Amino acid sequence: MQVLADYLNEIDVHADSVYVMHEKVERKFSMHSHEKGQLTYVEGGIAYCNMPDRSYVIPARHYIWIPKYQEHYMQIKHSKSTTTRNLYFYSQHDHETPFYTRLGIYPVNELLLEMINYSARWQRHILPGDPGFRFLSAIKDILPDISTTALPVILPTTQHERLQPVLQYIGQNFDQQLTLEIVSHQFDLSPRTLSRLFTNILDMSFVQYLQMVRVVKGIEMILQTNQTLSEIAYQTGYSSIAAFSKVFYQLTNKRPSSFQQAVH
Repeated sequence: MQVLADYLNEIDVHADSVYVMHEKVERKFSMHSHEKGQLTYVEGGIAYCNMPDRSYVIPARHYIWIPKYQEHYMQIKHSKSTTTRNLYFYSQHDHETPFYTRLGIYPVNELLLEMINYSARWQRHILPGDPGFRFLSAIKDILPDISTTALPVILPTTQHERLQPVLQYIGQNFDQQLTLEIVSHQFDLSPRTLSRLFTNILDMSFVQYLQMVRVVKGIEMILQTNQTLSEIAYQTGYSSIAAFSKVFYQLTNKRPSSFQQAVH
């Protein structure tokens, strides 16, 4: 634990540096924040960035930008080989550019991928004047221009004692024929009460939450299995690939076939 604490403390020691960390350490931190803005790129597999009230899904070939002071912790699902490349940037002037003040998940194009991979030659603090500082700064500088469409795959979470077990149940049975009536009966609630819990606590409907869970599970299957999209559609609770594709597009602005091609 002391080693992890040392890493966390070191990141913010030099406010004007770029801190480079390619070890599998960020995923071991508990909930924390930095005084620097953070770029984390997911290399293979799938990662989750957990906030106090929601979880962001980060697929392969995507990165997440985490603004300074945002509490979070990273979680890698089902893949020991998944690597996260982490760059922590000086943040003195972030307020002048709205991009740096907003959390977002974005696809990585070939230019940014090459630059992130090239950054692996450095470790820890790179200060102004050090070899590599201008290159690393260029990565930060191009992000607002090349990252214009965020991937809106967000799963809200809650500690609410009545709603939390419902979310767990949905997460375990997303492939079943779930309706508001079926789930509310399972927990001895009226459909109206359960509907209000979703709206008041998560700010979304039961159906919206179920769709989000199914799309997240679909993304996991696309990344981690060789199943066809038809198989994935049925295994996420849809009766046809057309129904799955429609919901997938509504939530991600991408067809599952296009997404599959982009990440493989």
